[in-house]
Amino acid sequence: MIALLFLGFFFLMFLGVPIAAALGVAAVVVVATCMNASLVVSAQTMFTGINSFPLMAIPFFILAGNLMGEGGISKRLVNFVNLFLGSFRGGLAIVAIAASMFFAAISGSCPATTAAIGGIMVPEMEKNGYGRDFSAACVSAAGTVGQVIPPSIPMVTYCVLANTSISTLFLCGVGPGILMGISMMVVSFWYAKKNNVPLVRVDRSVGNIMAILKDSIWALIMPVIILGGIYSGIFTATEAGAVACVYGLIVGMFIYKDLKVKDIPKVLTKSAVGASVIMLIMATVGTFSYVLTMGQIPQKIANFMLGLTTNKYILLFLLNIIVLIAGCFLNSSAAIALLTPILLPVLTAVGVSPYLVGIIFIVNMGIGMITPPVGNCLYVGCNIANIKFETIVKAVTPFLIGEIIVLFLVTYLPFISLGIAGV
Repeated sequence: MIALLFLGFFFLMFLGVPIAAALGVAAVVVVATCMNASLVVSAQTMFTGINSFPLMAIPFFILAGNLMGEGGISKRLVNFVNLFLGSFRGGLAIVAIAASMFFAAISGSCPATTAAIGGIMVPEMEKNGYGRDFSAACVSAAGTVGQVIPPSIPMVTYCVLANTSISTLFLCGVGPGILMGISMMVVSFWYAKKNNVPLVRVDRSVGNIMAILKDSIWALIMPVIILGGIYSGIFTATEAGAVACVYGLIVGMFIYKDLKVKDIPKVLTKSAVGASVIMLIMATVGTFSYVLTMGQIPQKIANFMLGLTTNKYILLFLLNIIVLIAGCFLNSSAAIALLTPILLPVLTAVGVSPYLVGIIFIVNMGIGMITPPVGNCLYVGCNIANIKFETIVKAVTPFLIGEIIVLFLVTYLPFISLGIAGV
């Protein structure tokens, strides 16, 4: 039964079938042929997979991110960060990274962060002496913090599957997200010094400072409202997503006036497509997980791995290897949905916090966004800079090395993530 499930899944993936369809078809075939159960079970488990109030946060945050992108938020964030960091060595690259960290606290998506900030920063960086390949690699790598710094769409997916608190995991992502940003800033400083990139002059006159602060204040308040509302208990993560949508619509249309009425259908369509992909994956994973549970696969894998070793440090290393490889071939939601029910019981059995496991998943998935062959952020960066895929892969390598170092620091120094959340 289980052999048929995984053979069917990987065969369909090899044929290029979308991940949601591959999961669903493989699971339904097993239910129909190997289990003494009605096909109605497949429909019921698919419905159960998405019948979750916390999952409603996903379409809300996707819509909020798209409203922010179209509403001119990213441009204001870049101007604000440039005011303070633009004149340093490697300043424009550092500005791109810091602006991405701010935008990540709004969108919760890696490709959205890369697209929003990259469209502004790549031409500006190239004009000021940065190579086009490095500029594209920089904004692509910076986009990976989009799902590590809260709010994060993959974090919501993990928490629903692991039955953990979304707000707590959001807090756990702050430290790793900042550390990833710092690692990329170090790489940018090294590149600028090595290639003698000229310093950029920043106008810090009182008038310019006040104008930028006045213009960017509405963008800067957004993360405060979202995260402050969640942690003060005013609203849940799902409600925060709805508030973010309303705020983004008002700011984009009536304050910045970059978001036009004619843009709304495009934003809604783009958001609906993005959300439906994730929700369809979650639905089919419901049936896939049902088959795994009936076959006692999580327990068998846990017993097998714990039979090899009960050393949690070795198991954490194996977790990183498995999830990192999965992140190279699967998108974040699919990899998390597929692996969480299988690997989480192994780690919790040796005393590892489910929140640490969640952060390891999320950081690995972020790294997967800039790792061939599926690295979504790399493709976005290629489109922005109009360069070949192999060119950006070479340029992003230093950033990739830095993020892998951060991954192992987060894995073996758990206070980096768990300390802020107090778990």
